[in-house]
Amino acid sequence: MDILVFGAGSLGTLVGGLLARAHEVTLVGRDPHVSTVSEEGVRISGAVEAHTRPAATTESDGHDADIALVTVKAFDTETAAGALATGSFEAVCSLQNGLTEETLARGIDAPVLAGTATYGARLTEPGRVECTGVGRVVVGDRNGGTNPWAERLGKALRDAGVQTLVAADMPRRRWEKLAVNAGVNAVTALARVENGALENGAGSTVAHRAARETARVARAEGVQLPNRRAAAALDRVVDATAANRSSMLQDVDAGRRTEVDAINAEVVRRAERHRLVGDVPTNRTLTDLLRAWEAGREGVE
Repeated sequence: MDILVFGAGSLGTLVGGLLARAHEVTLVGRDPHVSTVSEEGVRISGAVEAHTRPAATTESDGHDADIALVTVKAFDTETAAGALATGSFEAVCSLQNGLTEETLARGIDAPVLAGTATYGARLTEPGRVECTGVGRVVVGDRNGGTNPWAERLGKALRDAGVQTLVAADMPRRRWEKLAVNAGVNAVTALARVENGALENGAGSTVAHRAARETARVARAEGVQLPNRRAAAALDRVVDATAANRSSMLQDVDAGRRTEVDAINAEVVRRAERHRLVGDVPTNRTLTDLLRAWEAGREGVE
């Protein structure tokens, strides 16, 4: 399969590098990372060891491929959709944080699949990515049910040795992912701790509150996500990724803009839509604290 990975950051480089073991892959990203990949390939270390040679470019427009995987930061989704609209794809799949699929679907004339990924990834230097934990990629129709392109993508991922599930219940899984991200990402970023610190104690309490609030909003949106299921999903991710530094913590460490607007703030926005704003105090507080950090940090990109 011919696959474009739009957003060669940590996760995009890891997934794209692994896919290149079995497929024709092109990474779209920034220099100096892209130039190094073009010259030397992608070197994957950690829980998975591999050296592959996907194509790599900084050019974002005019690509053709069977499928495009979108792995840019959530706040760059609209820009990504505009760039992908200049190309030609049979399907597009988001592996991003947040509920980004609708934004992609508005801008792209191709079916948009939903996806989640719990592989841990960290760029250590240009051309090199560390797999900090083997997780699973889940893909499916964003509206639920079966989808032939989800089946094809699932097979392509499995053929490349990526742990993969094709799911028919992606609406629930999207919100479950948001609940986990609302708890894990924001709390670890503010407390400056690895995911395992949320196994118990004060961090765990705050994370579970954020996850339960998100489940409440999901139900208002017509998605059946019980509080206990959201909490159990958070526990599973924390246990499986205990040694990982969340993507939001990596952003804070690097002085970069976070994805709080697409995660905790999105929970608050949707709660307001359903007049449930009083039911999401934890997500509102986490949003305000992260925005305060961004506003007070000079040079946040």
